[in-house]
Amino acid sequence: MATMNPEEQDLTALSNFLSKLGLEKYYPNKLTLQSLLEINKKSIYEEEVLSVEEIPFYFLRKLFRINAECRNYTQLLTNHEEADFFDLNLYTADYSTDSKIHPLDLIVALFLCADSFLQQEMALKMSVCQFSVPLLLPHNDNSQCSFMLWALRDIVKEWCPHELSESRGFIEDNIVQAAIPFFSFVRLKNCSLSKSQMLNQVLSRGQQNPSMFVHRQMEGGTLRRQIANGLVEICWFLPCGRENLDAFSEPIAFANLRGDINESITQFSFLFEVSTATFVFLDKIEEKEHGILTALQDVKSKLFFVVNHKEDSSIEDKMSVKSIVEKLDLPKGNTKIKDSRANVAEFSRKLCEAIKTSLLDVKSTMSIVNMLGKAIELGLNVDEIKTHDQKDAAKEILTNIGVRSIPHYKKLQLPLQGENWKRLSQLEKEECRIKNTGNAGIEQYKCELQAEKRKIWEEQSKIKLSKGMQGFIETLSSDDKEKRDYFLKWMKFHFNTNSRNKLSLLRNKFKEQCKKKDAKVIAELDQALVDSSLGVEHYMREMGLIYEISLLSKETAGKMCHLPGLASEMLLDGYPLELLDGDASNIPERWVTDVLMELHKKVQGKSRLLVLTVLGVQSTGKSTLLNTMFGVQFPVSSGRCTRGAYMLFLKVGEDIKGDLAFDFILLIDTEGLKSPDLAQLEDSYEHDNQLATFVIGLSDVTIINIAMENSTEMKDALQIAVHAFLRMKQIGKKPVCHFVHQNVAGVSAHTKSMTERKHLLDQLNEMIQIAADMERQPSVKAFTDVLDYDIENNNWNIPGLWHGTPPMAPVNTGYSEAVADFKRNLLEKVTRDRSNDISQIPEFLQWMKSLWRAVKYENFIFSFRNTLVAHAYDNLCKEFSQWEWDFQKEILSWTAAVELDILNADNDPQLETWNTLVASKKSQVLDEIEVQQTKMKGKLCDYYKRKDRHVNLIEKYRAEFLNSIKSLSNEIKSSVNVKLDCILEQKITSKTAQDIQKKYRGVIEERVMKLLSNCKDARLSDEKLTEEFEKMWAVATVSIPTLKKRDIPTNILDHLRKSLSNRNVNEDLQNIDLKEVEMGPFKTRADHVDSFVKKFQGIWKGDHQIFANSVIESSTRFILDKTKTNRDYHDSFTRDLLERINKSLKQCYQCHKTNAQFEIDLKLHICGIASREFVKMHEQFLSNNDPRTQLEKFKCQYLSDFVDLYTQTDHCQRKANHFVDLCIRPAVEEYITRSLGIDIVDEILTSSHSAEFSSRSFFQYSIQKELLLKDDFKSFVRYIDTYEIYVKDWIFQHIKRKMQENKTLCQLKKKNLRVIGKKIITATKTASVGLTDDNKNIPVLINNMRKCLIKDISISVEAEKCSLFQIQSKCHPFANSLVTLVTEMVDILNREFSNSDDITETLHQLPIKPQDELFRRIFGCGQQCRFCRVPCEAGGKGHKNHHAAVHRPQGLGRCINDHTDKLVETICTTDVYSNSEFQDCDISDKWHPYKDYMTYYPDWYIPPDPTIETSNYWKYVLVRYNGRFAQEYGAQPAEVPADWKRITQEEALLGLEDAFNICAVQSVRL
Repeated sequence: MATMNPEEQDLTALSNFLSKLGLEKYYPNKLTLQSLLEINKKSIYEEEVLSVEEIPFYFLRKLFRINAECRNYTQLLTNHEEADFFDLNLYTADYSTDSKIHPLDLIVALFLCADSFLQQEMALKMSVCQFSVPLLLPHNDNSQCSFMLWALRDIVKEWCPHELSESRGFIEDNIVQAAIPFFSFVRLKNCSLSKSQMLNQVLSRGQQNPSMFVHRQMEGGTLRRQIANGLVEICWFLPCGRENLDAFSEPIAFANLRGDINESITQFSFLFEVSTATFVFLDKIEEKEHGILTALQDVKSKLFFVVNHKEDSSIEDKMSVKSIVEKLDLPKGNTKIKDSRANVAEFSRKLCEAIKTSLLDVKSTMSIVNMLGKAIELGLNVDEIKTHDQKDAAKEILTNIGVRSIPHYKKLQLPLQGENWKRLSQLEKEECRIKNTGNAGIEQYKCELQAEKRKIWEEQSKIKLSKGMQGFIETLSSDDKEKRDYFLKWMKFHFNTNSRNKLSLLRNKFKEQCKKKDAKVIAELDQALVDSSLGVEHYMREMGLIYEISLLSKETAGKMCHLPGLASEMLLDGYPLELLDGDASNIPERWVTDVLMELHKKVQGKSRLLVLTVLGVQSTGKSTLLNTMFGVQFPVSSGRCTRGAYMLFLKVGEDIKGDLAFDFILLIDTEGLKSPDLAQLEDSYEHDNQLATFVIGLSDVTIINIAMENSTEMKDALQIAVHAFLRMKQIGKKPVCHFVHQNVAGVSAHTKSMTERKHLLDQLNEMIQIAADMERQPSVKAFTDVLDYDIENNNWNIPGLWHGTPPMAPVNTGYSEAVADFKRNLLEKVTRDRSNDISQIPEFLQWMKSLWRAVKYENFIFSFRNTLVAHAYDNLCKEFSQWEWDFQKEILSWTAAVELDILNADNDPQLETWNTLVASKKSQVLDEIEVQQTKMKGKLCDYYKRKDRHVNLIEKYRAEFLNSIKSLSNEIKSSVNVKLDCILEQKITSKTAQDIQKKYRGVIEERVMKLLSNCKDARLSDEKLTEEFEKMWAVATVSIPTLKKRDIPTNILDHLRKSLSNRNVNEDLQNIDLKEVEMGPFKTRADHVDSFVKKFQGIWKGDHQIFANSVIESSTRFILDKTKTNRDYHDSFTRDLLERINKSLKQCYQCHKTNAQFEIDLKLHICGIASREFVKMHEQFLSNNDPRTQLEKFKCQYLSDFVDLYTQTDHCQRKANHFVDLCIRPAVEEYITRSLGIDIVDEILTSSHSAEFSSRSFFQYSIQKELLLKDDFKSFVRYIDTYEIYVKDWIFQHIKRKMQENKTLCQLKKKNLRVIGKKIITATKTASVGLTDDNKNIPVLINNMRKCLIKDISISVEAEKCSLFQIQSKCHPFANSLVTLVTEMVDILNREFSNSDDITETLHQLPIKPQDELFRRIFGCGQQCRFCRVPCEAGGKGHKNHHAAVHRPQGLGRCINDHTDKLVETICTTDVYSNSEFQDCDISDKWHPYKDYMTYYPDWYIPPDPTIETSNYWKYVLVRYNGRFAQEYGAQPAEVPADWKRITQEEALLGLEDAFNICAVQSVRL
């Protein structure tokens, strides 16, 4: 059997070991960092290790959490460990190690399997945990090991040499570049003394950290190593600057070779060559070892022997040591004897003294980087050799960085982020705040700002791509991700090294000036620190600006279009991306948007986000907290000065994606708030406030990091955070908030800190009240009014990270465990309680843009405007409008049915019976309204439970919509009650007429029968019979009385008196006759206004006359709408009319200060019109219902009956025909018109063009778009001046067009006709069943029909009696004739409908007018902006605040500058955020800041335009018709900025779409 050579044996041992751990598939170097950062169940939940294969990843998870206990989890619990002590078989059995792993073997295996970047991260985390890290990593053959220079590159350490202790200075350096003494510790195979344990004692002197190196007394330390022999570990001693704690006064590196030097000659040779001194631990020296040691050169100062002298040591052993000492001529002090009587602690002091002595002779030291040449010389593999190309590429970019200062270098290589970029940020802020207008007009000033921005962008676009940026972009564009990652790492290393060196001097100056409190110098030094900071993020920032500028030109856009894709790949690979540039306080919105949208595409739209932010004071462990929670690497060192906010994406694993319901966790790390050093600067608070508001607004979870219990330094930061939470509450965002109290230890800390937590809540309550006062939110009194805050579950105590004094303090395992527990609970709570919609990247971007725009305003809450919120609100408005119509439709249908019931009620009962009937119906309608109201509230409640409509963003509107439901219910209740009163009055009037008709019908029928008897025996011709009948008819009807006329003018005057009862005008109205009221046009007079100023404005500008004309026109239309029905006048008409006038007058008074005389004269004028029209209406009704007229309708029939009876002719067909014409057809026509109004509304709302009526906002968009395309000046004037009238006309014309299309109205009529026709035929057939064929059963037949159709039609009793007078036909032939004639009637009506084109008349005659219902749906509350008269678009009628999507130049609303007589060109969305003033309409000659408009008009909410283009529509309109508007309004044309004149019609339309989120809504849906 062939034997394996040592190399093959090593390979087999490694393979077997990796297979045992389940790592064979990752060898070599296939385990990636990215795979460990994924959020999965194992990264959240602590699960027991059940197999050896689970140990490596369990170790890594613990390590990434900075858990110093991770090396203790390398064994599984076995039965041997639990066996009975007295079981003798235990001591004879084999001691199995299958379930146990030596910690060093595990570490070596993981380093062999990890890729270069994971190796770096492992080394970094191990270093943080104060573990030794691999310097030389053994491979299959111990002679071939790797020098782990690359793996150690990321480790940065801070220390304080004793010479800096007084100044409290410190040194921060990359540990591989630090030239510090290097001591190696090795052993000979026969040594029984643990050098690792001894090293731990040396390193931890003054600290409690005995486990930097794995040793025998640790778990798994006694196991035989499988693959770790030949491993060289390194650890560093770093002084803290305190002599009583520091073993050494300067930093020292300690290397430890594992195993016998005989087996690791290469490693030993390397260590001896590079070490300041090498300590060899031994019991004795054998022959081979003698040869190795004597071959060493220059050993006197570099070689130390540590001899373990045991009591049983032989003379030979001692002599072997003595001989080698003499051979090497070592000084006596280079040999240290460990006597068996001395313990480790005592002997470690001797070692320390030896090391200190050795340090005295050190003339030069070597950094780990400088060991590279020796490693190559000895044939060691160097892990970073393969990165040389990327290292060179990074060096090429940074060629001149050492020659020039960093600020100068940045100006040359990164020019786009210089002063111009910062100036753009300032200009954008000034656009929002309008503080420095000077003498220029606001709109002109805004145009100047725009022009300056364009100029800067033009200047930016002319800057050529620097050589450094060109190389950076080219290298990033490589298809090889590994090369890209190496390049970025090298960039980072070089940047950090340079910045660290350059910044230390500046930082020291800064600290000195902070003591002097010189704000100016502090600001200058702070800026110098920013300018001298240089990192990869600056290059990424420049790349983003290059991309944004490339979009300005089609030529350059194509060249740079791939950049967002590169950045999105980097995000997916775990690189952070700058979200907010803290240097310029700006966001490159297009860059961030396109990068994230590219990411969204790369993940196929699966980008549900949980956004998590940590906020706190500087240097309180915010980044460390995030790094520990998620294993990431946000910068935590103080080597560079970075500001702003960075985002990092963590992928969520498939095993938990369903539970968490998101695809990524988006971490946002920010600069610290309230830096004590910067607190004196003027804009410090504003900057922090903006940052906190922005990141809290973006986040689903916010962690407020508080260092130390009750830290007073956190108060300002808490105030800022609380302010931000209040703002989020007001805009509908509900982040989860957790307070993390760091450096709080002890098992009773949570209980003991209850008092402190209550104190914190008291502070929060106090702060929220202050913030509420500032934001004008008086309803907010406590912190719990803003957030769902639980004093128990939203506070977390985290012990300090270190046990002792850094840098040598051991890491606190309790910190890691507490953070892990916090992370688990946080994610569980988010998953369980999450009420917000889960945002994807498009929604996140919408929030980002809206938040950033809003934070640039001084008043955040009143300037916040978000398309997601607008879209969510609009969606609810659409649904709510439909619910309103469903509610109204149900009640309208119910009312129509009730009207039919009342009309079908028996005419014989007394009036009291009908009163009782109507009263019962009024009671029923209350129940019906309550049912519909409950349904509507249920729909609203269900809507807010949905998760797909961003309903959380509009939570604050819930109460308003509930109020709207209540308001709608009250409105409907009032309307139905009035309607029922009208029906009752009509029934009474009809009964009066029908009683007269019934009486004289009896007279006529009696006379007809008497005439028939008289003529019976004579033979008369038809002409003679007709002549006799005419004589009889004339006599019988000569005395029929007419219906009594009402004194309508007097009735109207009574209502007018009541309306003016508080004006003491009864005497003035005593002798008024409305018939005699002036019928000419109404003229306003000087005595209509008391104020001289208003008198002058009203008369000279004609404002009062224009207002009066609009009220008169609107009132006249109301009057005419009432008179166009076939009904009688009702008192409610006048009441409603006067209420409308009062509403208009109230608005007029606020703006024009008209007096009581104006009100009296205007109401008299309108009541005069109403009187004349209502009298005509009443007279027409009386005429239509006159008993004589009604009886005249039946004259021909009575004549025919008379002739047929005389001639004994069969009149079955004729009688049936009369019945159908006089009874059925009117009822059918009434049935069709009764529901036609509802049918038309439904048709309009469900047609392809229903969008216009879907919401008030979209209606405004539609109507304004039509105005723009129509391009008619008069239409614009009517829209602005008489908005209500214009809208009514527009709706009416819209209905007409839709009803004409495809003969829609005809089709609707025919549909109703088919339904009722079928019902009548079915009822006729059903009614005849069981009746004998006798003429006496015809009334029974008709009565049966009436019962069948009582819910559908009302058949006139009088018409029936007349039609069936003296009928001689048999029942069944008559019924058959009815069926035939009804079928013919349906055909006739169908033809009439097809040939009829009079849609206008039909619409006016309908009892339910569709134009009125649609108007109510979209008109809303009717309020107009107090500045520009734009109508309110808020949903429902119970809203507290009025708002509109787009406001317009005030001159379009007839606002004229008193001094220049010019139309005012400013727009109120700009004015309310400027320093301009307006004249208060309620107090003459008093001016107020526009910013305080809500103090005077608290019911109006005027946010700024989301973009400068939003108001392009009305700017274009004003420019186009400037002269004509001026002429129309009696003013001079407005002074419009030149930029406005360049706006095209197309741009105006795009601005309109922007204002109403037409495009944004579509993009969100995508």
